[in-house]
Amino acid sequence: MYLVPFSMGPIGGPLSKNGIELTDSPYVAVSMTVMTRVGLDVLECIKRDGSFVRCLHSVGQPIVDKEVEDSIWPCNPEKVLIAHRPATNDIFSFGSGYGGNSLLGKKCFALRIGSSLAKREGWLAEHMLIMGVKKTDEPEEKRKYICAAFPSACGKTNLAMLKPALEGYDITCVGDDIAWLRFDAKGELYAINPENGFFGVAPGTSDHSNPNAMQTIFKNTIFTNVALTDDGGVWWEGMTETTPDHLIDWCGKDWTPESKTKPAHPNSRFCAPAGNCPILDGAWEDPKGVKIEAILLGGRRPEGVPLVYEAFNWEHGVFLGATLKSEATAAAEHKTKAVMHDPFSMRPFFGYNFGDYLQHWLSFGNQKGQPKVFMVNWFRRGADGGFMWPGFGDNVRVLDWILNRCEDKEGQTGAEKSAVGLVPASNALRLDGMNCKVDMEELFSTPKSFWVEEVKELRNYFETQVGKSIPKEILNQLDQLEKRIADL
Repeated sequence: MYLVPFSMGPIGGPLSKNGIELTDSPYVAVSMTVMTRVGLDVLECIKRDGSFVRCLHSVGQPIVDKEVEDSIWPCNPEKVLIAHRPATNDIFSFGSGYGGNSLLGKKCFALRIGSSLAKREGWLAEHMLIMGVKKTDEPEEKRKYICAAFPSACGKTNLAMLKPALEGYDITCVGDDIAWLRFDAKGELYAINPENGFFGVAPGTSDHSNPNAMQTIFKNTIFTNVALTDDGGVWWEGMTETTPDHLIDWCGKDWTPESKTKPAHPNSRFCAPAGNCPILDGAWEDPKGVKIEAILLGGRRPEGVPLVYEAFNWEHGVFLGATLKSEATAAAEHKTKAVMHDPFSMRPFFGYNFGDYLQHWLSFGNQKGQPKVFMVNWFRRGADGGFMWPGFGDNVRVLDWILNRCEDKEGQTGAEKSAVGLVPASNALRLDGMNCKVDMEELFSTPKSFWVEEVKELRNYFETQVGKSIPKEILNQLDQLEKRIADL
């Protein structure tokens, strides 16, 4: 057994929380030293504060006496149980060796228990990246910070470690997955990254899609369920333009391009220390956190949803979060390509009633320094089935418009009203130097037939899945959207 005392956030920081995990998995024990801050000084904080989150984990597969050695990947998938008790701050995990279910400081603590603590204590624990953006010719104090909530495998790490396609931008990374946010006495929102590393999806990560991630993961990194090359390296789909002639797949079997299975698991992972990141923000461990100027929401929406639009106000922004949907990916438990509800990208991670969660967000509507809220969609497809927006480094063009909107305190320039929100005005989105042509009219279109069905489905969702706990403000926003769509 392994006893792991850990801190979520800088040790001893005012926004940080402590925990102790007891586990029978050496994989978990080592990974926790990467993803959290582990050490005796954490025990000193626990001794001083007198509180911590208790985390008990077992892979659920003891070695039978007659077995010579343990299984390659010990787990008990038929009896997986993940339980949380927010009232006593306890986490119990049995039967799973998967990161989110076994590295209990991550989703279980930082989001499920964290969101419940946040509700009681007046802050927010969210499935969000934190990134810094500034012009290269500006001083460091001009850097602006953005939070973004995307479902797993929808581009959080890519955006957090963005290599901008536009010249003159400097991007830094505070965190790629989880944010703890608090409004200060001035009504301004500050965020910390409670984690100490990156637990990212490997397939699709490459020097083209995320060069900063590639520089981060080949030092002191743990790889899970990737393929092995003949020279002792690792490989996954999309890592290189060419596929190796031979690999050992994630199940330990020989693999060649003629094989009918994929060599790396679709949800294979890398676990790397944050300190490896070449663009790690200088303030990433500031106990106070960084000031947030904008909150982005987004998922994989293949049709109907524009590239970017701004919420009309805070209440409308909470509505956008409540209505967030995304095409399911390998990081979720669903196997199909169905578009599913994932409000605030928190569907698997809520620590308490969803309706109460929305009311908690709405309660911050009177804060003087509240950030603007935006919906983004990098994944809209055209008639040919291909993506309409190139994404990756070109996403900085959307960030450029977003930050301009944040600096425009009166909200008078660069945007025009659409049925779903404020979209970039003509020529407000910088397209100079793009390597491909983009049909901007189609990319920002809001087809009436699509949105009529969207409103109908959302109303049914709120009635059947949320019920009487849905805040009246959210239903009012839905009524307003329905009216705007009818006027198209």
